[in-house]
Amino acid sequence: MHVCHKAQPGFPSGSDVCLLGSIPSTLCSVLNNKMPEEMDKPLISHRLVDSDGSLAEASNEAPKVGILGSGDFARSLATRLVGSGFSVVVGSRNPKRMVGLFPSAAQVTFQAEAIDSPEVIFVATFREHYSSLCGLSDQLAGKILVDVSNPTEQEHLQHRESNAEYLASLFPTCTVVKAFNVISAWTLQRGPRDGNRQVPICSDQPEAKRVVSELAHTMGFMPMDMGPLASAREVEAMPLHLLPSWKVPTILALWLFLFFYAYNFIRDVLQPYVQEGKNKFYKLPLSVVNTTLPCVAYVLLSLVYLPGTLAATLQLWRGTKYRRFPDWLDHWLQHRKQIGLLSFFCAALHAIYSVCLPVRVSYRYDLVNLAIKQVLTNKSHLWVEENVWRMEIYLSLGVLALGTLSLLAVTSLPSIANSLNWREFSFFQSTLGFVALVLSTLHTLTYGWTRAFEESRYKFYLPPTFTLTLLVPCVVILAKILFFLPCLRHRLSKIRRGWEKDSAVKFTLPMDHALTQKTSHV
Repeated sequence: MHVCHKAQPGFPSGSDVCLLGSIPSTLCSVLNNKMPEEMDKPLISHRLVDSDGSLAEASNEAPKVGILGSGDFARSLATRLVGSGFSVVVGSRNPKRMVGLFPSAAQVTFQAEAIDSPEVIFVATFREHYSSLCGLSDQLAGKILVDVSNPTEQEHLQHRESNAEYLASLFPTCTVVKAFNVISAWTLQRGPRDGNRQVPICSDQPEAKRVVSELAHTMGFMPMDMGPLASAREVEAMPLHLLPSWKVPTILALWLFLFFYAYNFIRDVLQPYVQEGKNKFYKLPLSVVNTTLPCVAYVLLSLVYLPGTLAATLQLWRGTKYRRFPDWLDHWLQHRKQIGLLSFFCAALHAIYSVCLPVRVSYRYDLVNLAIKQVLTNKSHLWVEENVWRMEIYLSLGVLALGTLSLLAVTSLPSIANSLNWREFSFFQSTLGFVALVLSTLHTLTYGWTRAFEESRYKFYLPPTFTLTLLVPCVVILAKILFFLPCLRHRLSKIRRGWEKDSAVKFTLPMDHALTQKTSHV
């Protein structure tokens, strides 16, 4: 193994803590004295802005931080550090060419000069360029190196050790900290309000982690301790994941869409063509899609509340809450938010598609044909009171259901959810969610009306699509109603407050048991 370190006689093996003792007191004092309310300060401090809007020179008293690298991430990092009140020195192989790309408050110089005075140095270069820094090993001794690099998927599978561990092996006299690799250049430029605030940090040296954590806090981010440097491989894998929590819900929604689309195609397009010789394939791009989307949205919404019903049933059956749910149910419960948002997405698309229906040319032809038919049959007035009322109620319930789903979607956003207390969040996600499911069920029943009992609706002996979508929601609603019965509600409340069926300990609910149920969610 190649090590970028010259032998130093008398260098103690356990001197990591001593290496950190050389951190300037100005850096520690500034980091420790930052107030919490300064986390959300603007990206560029007003005291660092010239009259022409450019960044001014930083004060000589500002704590100094070094950056090795002059790429896009290094420039964004320098901008954020300058805006947070730090004095930034950037080390580049060609400083004259790069100086115009960095804020005027940042000093751009050669790498050897950039690492001379800062004790915290960001290494913003790719893994293959680490060896080019070996000539600086003597100057880097005792300093904190913050590795911000990320491997590609191929590199992550190819190398057994992380980039940070590889950097630590090249510079054993330095303390390597893995941090800021999950923060994008856009977030650094625009500030943490417009991106992810969490910064996973790992290192074998607790004091170095504390210094980098306070630096991240000063920049407006939320440091998250991930343990020793061995966790760097896990941290570096985080940016490689593409929406991991959305994979299963998206596949579920896609399969439901394909099933209902094929089912509607057989009923609305294939059956008229086979049995009546009518060509209705023009319905495939819009009409069949619009019939499929509410089915998917409705079933997905019911699947949001079905696992909670199953979990409550298991707790009642077992008589305790201290036994783990099956893995499939546990994962299902964790994906409810994503399933609910996909349900809202499909419902919103259904509303947009429905607005587009009257714009179709085929719709205009149908109106003309209906008018001609009315003239030929000498019918001067077409008005079916029942159908008029049914459609009015059907549309009204649909609008109410979509509006309620919109509230659920908005309150599930982290920025909104974090501003709600538990009772408020539970009201929106649980109570209003159940109301949305009931409104959607009434919307579907009003659409179906008496069609489920008409023989002509069973094309190829297949029942109408809405009858299939009603199965799961009706089960959920029925189970919810059963759980409202005093006998089951009282027993479930005791179980969730720690009572066990086989326990010898006597348990009595408080007198105001309804209030307890609303405020206690252990």
